Amino acid sequence: MDKKLVIIPTYNEIENIEAIIRKVFSLQGEFQVLVIDDGSPDGTASAVKTLMQEFPGKLHIIERSGKQGLGTAYIAGFKWALERDYDYVFEMDADFSHNPDDLLRLWKACADEGADLSIGSRYCKGISVVDWPIGRIVMSYFASTYVRAVLGMKIFDTTAGFVCYSRKVLETMNLDGVRMKGYGFQIEMKYTAYRLKFKLSEVPIVFTNRQKGTSKMSSGIFGEAFWGVLKLRRRKF
Repeated sequence: MDKKLVIIPTYNEIENIEAIIRKVFSLQGEFQVLVIDDGSPDGTASAVKTLMQEFPGKLHIIERSGKQGLGTAYIAGFKWALERDYDYVFEMDADFSHNPDDLLRLWKACADEGADLSIGSRYCKGISVVDWPIGRIVMSYFASTYVRAVLGMKIFDTTAGFVCYSRKVLETMNLDGVRMKGYGFQIEMKYTAYRLKFKLSEVPIVFTNRQKGTSKMSSGIFGEAFWGVLKLRRRKF
């Protein structure tokens, strides 16, 4: 059976972390979970370590000191997964904005339908976002439109953070060469896979705004992504 790892970066997710872990482990398909916690002062890491006693060999944690950025968290997780021979590696938020049930659909898009990288897409079938402020929807939607225009990549949701990578994608990429740390990281990873001739597939999902905890979004995240996309266009692969 395929080895499947769901990477969940966390910072102050004590209100969500136990529920999201239990939900993933309730799914068919024998998913494992790696939490990467950036020194959450609210006890997120302690809650995970307590649950590890209940789920030995299935739940794992990497603890880091301080907020080091979403991109560096995922890169650390990707390297950890490659060292342990996982076949499929997923990115997913801790706050239930991504429905864990869709993990199976993302996996099947790769394992059964031939994608190398599958993307849980909010925009490939219109706009499928629930309870977001209209300003944030507009910003997110047009960010992906901007990326398509600049990079020529025919992906509707280029900033999506709910994805499944086949092992060969991560093995082929120069993970140490990934430069963006915020949400621009999501664009950079997809564009790198695209330029390396991997098959990208969008799986329509419904994205629901978090009900518990606090969003980690900031204006600096969007600034990095805007300028980073222009630099990506000039990069040689």
